[in-house]
Amino acid sequence: MATIEGVGPVVAAIAQYWWLIFPISAVAGPWLHRYNRQLERRRRYKLDMARARSAAQIEENRLARVNAEQLRTALRTHDEVNQRWWDYEIDLATIISYPMLVDVREPLTREFHKAKARADLLRPGQDASPTGVDASNLDASEFVEYRDAVLDFSTAFDVAEREARRRKQADFSPVERESLERARRLVMIAADEAATPAERQAAYRKARKELDGLIEIPVVGAQSLERSIAKELES
Repeated sequence: MATIEGVGPVVAAIAQYWWLIFPISAVAGPWLHRYNRQLERRRRYKLDMARARSAAQIEENRLARVNAEQLRTALRTHDEVNQRWWDYEIDLATIISYPMLVDVREPLTREFHKAKARADLLRPGQDASPTGVDASNLDASEFVEYRDAVLDFSTAFDVAEREARRRKQADFSPVERESLERARRLVMIAADEAATPAERQAAYRKARKELDGLIEIPVVGAQSLERSIAKELES
């Protein structure tokens, strides 16, 4: 093949066979079009996957925040109801005024104590984070079970407390109510730090005697008062 004067062999070949561009384009054009479409699909797929991952991460973070907030609410409610019951446990005079709360023969009292035991059992552990709550390791079904247990506990205590305050000492005979009232006054003396240790001890013993066979006072309150009296006696 003769070369065109003044140009290189390759350029000369291209110049001589320029007409081949048309059949080559006819063959390569559809292939290039398909290739470009594939590239475009891959680009869109990558963009869609990136958007999906971003949306999933945002949703995961939102759910984590919601779960943590719900768990904090459940824990706070649990603590509040426990504190309300604790106030009765350590205040023997109030328990004597509303004895139904310690009478396990009462269905409402049994239901309250059963609900408390279940909520305490299902309470999740708390971590050392600033919020004290780690919802990441809590299964959704476990959280729902605990939340419902706390709601049952709160409701059962509300019902039992209202009924106890309504009935007061109505289930006791007049003679028994007199004993309860004497015991309540004696317990107040036993808890009075202004009284002498001997007076407090004597009052506590008399109160226990008055209550014998009538109500079972909470162990926590009794132990707390006994330790307080014993400490003063030792001093």
